Order: sequence, then C-alpha cells, then structure tokens
Amino acid sequence: MGKYTRQQWLTLIVFAIADFCSAVCVSLQAPFYPMMAESKGATPTQYGFVFGVFELTVFIVSPIYGNYLNKIGPKFMFNAGIFTTATTCIMFGFLDRVNDTTAFIGLSFAIRIVEAMGNSGFLTASFSIIAKEFPENVGATFASLETCFGLGMIVGPTLGGALFELGGYTLPFVTLGGLLICAASLTYCILPSYSNEFKGESHSSGSMLSLIKIPAIAIAAYAIIASSISIGFLQATLEPHLRPLELSPFQLGLMFVLNGATYGLFAPLWGWLCDKVVNPRFVVIFGSVVVMSAFILIGPSPFLPIPTTLPLCIVALVLHGTGFGAELVATFTSAHRDAVAHGFPDDINTYGLVSGMWTSTFALGAFIGPSAAGALFDLIGFPWATVFVVALHLIVGASFSVFMCCSRKKPGSGLYTKIHESLANSDPEKAGLLTGKTGGAFTRSISDSSCVSTTSDSSQEYYVY
Repeated sequence: MGKYTRQQWLTLIVFAIADFCSAVCVSLQAPFYPMMAESKGATPTQYGFVFGVFELTVFIVSPIYGNYLNKIGPKFMFNAGIFTTATTCIMFGFLDRVNDTTAFIGLSFAIRIVEAMGNSGFLTASFSIIAKEFPENVGATFASLETCFGLGMIVGPTLGGALFELGGYTLPFVTLGGLLICAASLTYCILPSYSNEFKGESHSSGSMLSLIKIPAIAIAAYAIIASSISIGFLQATLEPHLRPLELSPFQLGLMFVLNGATYGLFAPLWGWLCDKVVNPRFVVIFGSVVVMSAFILIGPSPFLPIPTTLPLCIVALVLHGTGFGAELVATFTSAHRDAVAHGFPDDINTYGLVSGMWTSTFALGAFIGPSAAGALFDLIGFPWATVFVVALHLIVGASFSVFMCCSRKKPGSGLYTKIHESLANSDPEKAGLLTGKTGGAFTRSISDSSCVSTTSDSSQEYYVY
C-alpha cells in the first residue's frame, strides 16, 4: 500500500466512505419494515417481493450499465447512482403516512425500483474503477472496501433500530439518507476524473453472453446467485423467525449486524488469499460448506431435533457471514481473472462487463432470495425453507469441485505473475523465486485466444505460475 499513488489513495478513501454510507441505507430497514408492512395489511409474500424487486431491477439494468460504462463515464455513473440511492432512501421513510395496503405496497415497489437503478450504477462503476486502478490487487482492494460495506451493515440495522425506537419510522431514513447525500457530495468533489484515461479505449467487442459462455465464469455466476439468495432469504424472514424470542427493535438490529460484521471482518483475508496464496475456487468451495452449516443450524433444519434458541441463531449468523464473504470475494476475483485469461482485453470495457455480470447475478439471487423466502415461509415454515438454501450451496461446492478435478491445468490458468522478458529468458527459476511462483515459466502471444493479454501489440508476454 505504500506504493499507492495519490489518485489511488483518493479513490480508496471516497469509495470507503461511499460503501459505508450506502450499506447503512441498504440495511437499516430490515429490522422494522416487515412489522410496518404487516401493520398496513401486507403479507410476508408481498413485502418479500418489495425486498426482491430492488434486486430484480439491478439484475436487469446492470448489464446495460456494464456495456455502456465507457460512454457514460465511470465517475458520472458513480456519483449519479449514489445520489439517487440517497434521495430515494429518504422518500422511503415517508411510507408510514400511507394507510391503504395497495397504495403502501405500490409506492414501496416504485421507490425501490428507482433506488435500485441508482444503486446498480454506483456498484458497477465502483467495481470497474477498482479493477482499473488496482490491477495487481483486485481481490484485496475489493475485499478491503467490502470491509467498509460490512461496517455499514453493522451500523445500519443497529442505528436504524435505535432511531426507530427514538423517533418512529421516518427518522432512520431521513437521518441516514441525509448522511449518504453528504457522502455523494464528497465523492463528487474528490473522486478523480477518468474521462481522459478511458477516452481512447474502444467499445468492447465482447458481450455479457460471451462472458457467461466461459465455463469457469458460468459456475462463478451461479455461486454468486446462490450466495446472494442466502442473504436475501435472511433479509426477508429473519425478523419473523426471531419474533417468538421477543427481542426489541434494537436487539433485532444487532442480530442483523452479526453476518455483516463477520463478512467485513474476514473479507480482507479472503481477498489476500485469492490474490497471493490459493486458487479462488478453493475459497468458494470452503464458503459453500460454511453457508450450508449456517442454514442447517439457523432453521434449525427439520432433521435436527433441537429448538430455536438465541445462541444457536447467533452462531449460525456468524457462520453465514464467514461463508458468503468467502464466496463473494473469491468469485469476483476469479471472474475478472478468467475473463482476461480467455482473451478479453484488459481494459475498462472488460472491467465493465465483469462488474455488470457480478452485480447482475448478485441481484438476481437477491431477488430470488426474499421473494422465494416469503412464499416458502408462508407455505412450509422457516425450518423447511432453509433446506432450499442448503441444497443450492451443495450444488455450488459440488460443481466447483468437479470443475477443478475435470479441467486440465494450463499455464496461466491458476495464479500467475507477469515478469520482464529479460528475466524470463535468463533465469526462469529465479523469476519464480522472486514472485513466489514455483510451477515454471511460459510465454503467450497476443494472437493466442487463451492468453492473458494486457497489451494491444503483437509482442509476447512472460509469466511464471
């Protein structure tokens, strides 16, 4: 980090503030919106779709943002997105004035859709700028900023629950939405402009479909969907599941903090492991096993003859934060690396495609999660509904394990490091020692469709693995 430029430090600082404030606004409503919706006559299925429509909108618009990021401009998309998220958060706080059930649900849908359009632009632009600014530390940088998001997840439900007890439904949204507006103003003034850097880069010849056709990215996309399903599932059903324990709104807020806090705590570790130590796919497999364990306990699953207790739920939520954090960080790192390794140019257009894919698939799962959770909660109850999430993550672990066993290892397919031509020709063994890679050395030509291409000329590039 000591080698970071002034522009990189500014980018990190404003992203950290923006991620924190955005997470606060996203998470603050989970402890008390279900209660408010039920007081207006809404069912769990209906308010589950209110949570879900946000992510459905992100799923639809993220690929569009990803494809046109170069034309719109990452800074404009980032600032416009975060400002839209803030203003709609404030608007959501006045829904308690609406007493008609249909009008309450309809306005909830409308506001969440607009908020989702802003949030999608903010996320897609931020992921792309990360990949552009920190090409050698994508995983670690992404994970470090996700730590700030995790801290926001801690503050959001806790502060939201406290403000709800203090001043009712409107106060949390107005206060924390105003905080995000301040963050949006800060990013507008401080965030460097990238228009000159990206102006000369042509529109990407690739597409979201061609990206998903890569097998490694396809199973990574499924893992992202399964992971976000688990998050959305708890967002919509954790509060009614914990209702028999008779916790206060502030205590409920603390329960929603647990998985976010654990996620933020371990995210830098997963990023460092993916960048420097192990194949990201191993991290995904580990995360899937931990998430399965969490949902078996939090139900508890029907085949476990144990009652629902507060300590058991706490342990399960901590495990969940650990597991889905490993999955999300590792899949982002893996997808970016695999895209470049399969011939996509290492430029802002590819960053936009990968970011749009990650955001879109995450949103699809986050739509399915609360929507299916509300319906399953109504039909079969919480314990049996958790089996659905367990089965999804069993498929994640199995598919990644089978893929790793069946795929033939190729030079550069794992962790690779680019080296100077003179070092590669004179002493490949020394190059491996200097970079921490021991597999050997290899060269790739730009004309090779399977190469890791970072330049536009026809010269060869040299790597150790």
